[in-house]
Amino acid sequence: MKVCMLAYTEYERDNRVRRYAEALAKRGDQVDIISLEGSHSRSGNGEVGAVKVYEIQKRDLNERGVWSYARRQLSFLARSSALLTRLHHRNAYDLVHVHNIPDFLVFAAWYPRMTGSAIILDIHDIVPELFANKFKSRLSKLYVGMLRTMEKASARFADHVIVSNDLWRETLVARSVRSADCSVFINHVDTEVFKRKTRSRRDGHFVVLFPGTFQWHQGLDIGIRAFAKFKEEVGDAEFHLYGGGNLTIESELKELVRELRLEGAVKFCGAVSLDQMAEVMANADLGVVPKRADAFGNEAYSTKIMEFMSQGIPVVASETKIDAYYFREGVVHFFKSGDVDGMTRAMLDIARDGNLRESLVQSGYDYVEQNCWDVKKKEYFNLVDSLRKLHHGEAGSGLQEGTS
Repeated sequence: MKVCMLAYTEYERDNRVRRYAEALAKRGDQVDIISLEGSHSRSGNGEVGAVKVYEIQKRDLNERGVWSYARRQLSFLARSSALLTRLHHRNAYDLVHVHNIPDFLVFAAWYPRMTGSAIILDIHDIVPELFANKFKSRLSKLYVGMLRTMEKASARFADHVIVSNDLWRETLVARSVRSADCSVFINHVDTEVFKRKTRSRRDGHFVVLFPGTFQWHQGLDIGIRAFAKFKEEVGDAEFHLYGGGNLTIESELKELVRELRLEGAVKFCGAVSLDQMAEVMANADLGVVPKRADAFGNEAYSTKIMEFMSQGIPVVASETKIDAYYFREGVVHFFKSGDVDGMTRAMLDIARDGNLRESLVQSGYDYVEQNCWDVKKKEYFNLVDSLRKLHHGEAGSGLQEGTS
């Protein structure tokens, strides 16, 4: 099968896109990626393993308004559409798999769709709710209405819609897509990338870890305040924050660190590759997910939870609707969202109770074994193969589960 994926993201740092692409390439399919430029030394076209990557635009994470955000996405739409048209004329792709954000990126596949390719729209985040959370303005209701219209049009343009959790599937089926045309693939941890690593750190610090985007719904200010109280009890503790995103929020977090006199203990470590992140996690003592249970955060699945589990790291998480849906107490250690003191107590429980810690570690390993990408990828193969059969006919496909 010949597949092209479009994603307004850095390919090597996006574990969701990489899971699909590498799984297809490993079974023998041809996979091309059109993406943003990465932070590595390579630029332009290149190969990551067996996957061909075309990097067409740089992204600086400094959007301060609606239109600067949209302008860059529209630029990517135009560039990716032009490149995809040329590549499809050469390769005749069987499938184009488009990842949001934005939803309208799916229209870059107009030429492959017109000439018989199957089209998947993969909704990582539901855009109207994310927009309402990210941007506040007096015109927000108008923008959100426009985004819902775009979501519906984008979903109808695709042959099939994938969404990243069951709660969002309910939302999409209610307003934008037929139930039969919508599947759920959560962000299953890829144990090929997140192999169990051996702990190499022996400095005696108790390291609390958060990797991810610096957005309001992530609740990092709550996490920092809870860590300040935790450190008073534990003493030799550090809070490592990996990632980035909203520069305004990052600046506010650094100011909060100064106010709480935590400059030496809270470390902003920047972004690292997925391959490096597994080792970073293996050297932590506790993973935290302090999300706010707001309109977006309450239903945004936390990819990092299963990644922590894969490395034997216990997790303290706010009890959002989505994380309570997929996890139970005893697999993670919950606290009430927004409760600084509750988060502190949950962190101290794990630091002080070795039995609780070991129980969480073992339960996490068991959860990963049952829900990792290696178990679930056959469902994705079945979906893409069935779409190819639909477009090319049973006799022209000859595909069976797990083969190309």
